[in-house]
Amino acid sequence: MDNELTTFEKALANLFKARFPYVYISTWEEERVLSAIERVAKSESLVKTIRNVFVWKATTGLGGEGQQPSKEDTKNALKTFEFIEKYDGSAVFVLLDFHIHFGCQGRVADVQVIRKIRDTITLLKRSAKPKNVVFVCPTLVLPHDLQKDVTILDFDLPSSGEIKRVLDEMILVNRDSGRIQIDLKPGDAERLAKAAQGLTLQEAENAFARAMVETGRLDNKSVEVILEEKRQIIKKTGILEFIKSDLNMKDVGGLGNMKRWLKRRDKSWDDSAQKYCLPSPKGILITGVPGCGKSLTAKAISAMWQLPLLRLDIGKIFSGIVGSSEENMRSAIKTAEAIAPCILWIDEIEKGFSSTGTAGDSGTSSRVFGTFLTWMQEKVAPVFVAATANNIHALPAEMLRKGRFDEIFFVDLPTHRERVEILRVHLEKRLRDREVIGGFQIQENNLECLAQVTEGFVGAEIEHVVTSALFEAFSEDRSILLDDFLKAISQTVPLSITQAEQIRGIREWANVRAVAATSQDDRIEYVSQVNDVADDVRTTRGGRTIDF
Repeated sequence: MDNELTTFEKALANLFKARFPYVYISTWEEERVLSAIERVAKSESLVKTIRNVFVWKATTGLGGEGQQPSKEDTKNALKTFEFIEKYDGSAVFVLLDFHIHFGCQGRVADVQVIRKIRDTITLLKRSAKPKNVVFVCPTLVLPHDLQKDVTILDFDLPSSGEIKRVLDEMILVNRDSGRIQIDLKPGDAERLAKAAQGLTLQEAENAFARAMVETGRLDNKSVEVILEEKRQIIKKTGILEFIKSDLNMKDVGGLGNMKRWLKRRDKSWDDSAQKYCLPSPKGILITGVPGCGKSLTAKAISAMWQLPLLRLDIGKIFSGIVGSSEENMRSAIKTAEAIAPCILWIDEIEKGFSSTGTAGDSGTSSRVFGTFLTWMQEKVAPVFVAATANNIHALPAEMLRKGRFDEIFFVDLPTHRERVEILRVHLEKRLRDREVIGGFQIQENNLECLAQVTEGFVGAEIEHVVTSALFEAFSEDRSILLDDFLKAISQTVPLSITQAEQIRGIREWANVRAVAATSQDDRIEYVSQVNDVADDVRTTRGGRTIDF
């Protein structure tokens, strides 16, 4: 049996044997956690002394084995602990949703119940027969008075193996009924189970059921239905967002250095990488000039590696309820690890963590930041963090040291060659109708001409030029002309002019602290005659030269 034990069951068994009086488990999966507690409590090889299991609910009071208390009496929290004190057998008392007495969702903590819990500690530790109390609640709410007396135990979301067993049962039932057509090839069931990782067992079962009823069959195409269900469920958390991106690396112009780095780490979480004893990459921080494709690149990694993309909104982590911000961060991390391998995208990370260390929030932001940093340093699950930052100076120094991210890439103003690529991407994306194209051709001479006159433009500004030129042609109901692009360019004042000082500051920082995302070959820049300020900004290329 020991080989089949989960990490949770081993940890819980040790806490029971060590006579820990109170254990707190935060989970929505009551049925699954109760089964695990029952297995541990009934295993003589795990806990030495077999224990009876009682379950308390506010609606029914205590219920369980052995000596049954009066349910009417034990609906009251104080009466429940009086029964626990008097019970003369070995037992585990599981209290469901007991956090309502600890002060949550605007409720005031029940000081009498908290005092009674503390009074019972010594009795539980010195009882002739072992007794343990387990709080099982959907959220972690722990009053300050009990923080030294209660042990928090993590209960992970189900593994792909557990989900696979649920799927196998559903396949068996529906295959026998003949109502659902099962068309799964070898390995398809495992892929469906992995697609459902990050869900509770109940949610996974619902996702499989939805896949079956929508098409009347279960096959390898059912993955899309399961992923759609997962997007809906993850969206309910309000913290993580499941992003479905149609982008790929071909949509990102230039940045050859960073693309090569990413390509060489593709599939590094597969079993084949174990032959080389390679760890899964931790993540990258992409910083640089606004509008140069940082967020676009982060989203394109998902398509390049064929991994699910989760977006973490740091602003939604913070909540007004004491302790809930820290719990939100732990919950987001736990969900990302359950879905692993995956990409965790954090856009403009400096806006979420720039205020750490201030005293205005009683240290909440510092604790949340510390939880995230520790996870970044110690994480084993293949969760690749793709973070972007515009104002790198606002990030705490602890986040930038080695070990948090594998690499920090600096994205500068696009070079001449990169502008040619960016123009080609946007023109091919939008010029599809022959009537719109007319006599204009996406040829090297046109691309070179436009790249030359857009020196100092960021990728977002080049895209704006293309759309503005198309609106010009659309308004006159005619084909696009080269002059339309030149007119749009002449009417655009780029960031390299309006934010020259800020860009210079970013480059000075990146020269010694970051790796250039642009490859060395692409740095052969076409030099045009421009005003002195913009020329100084455009021709000084920031970032260490390391070609991957």
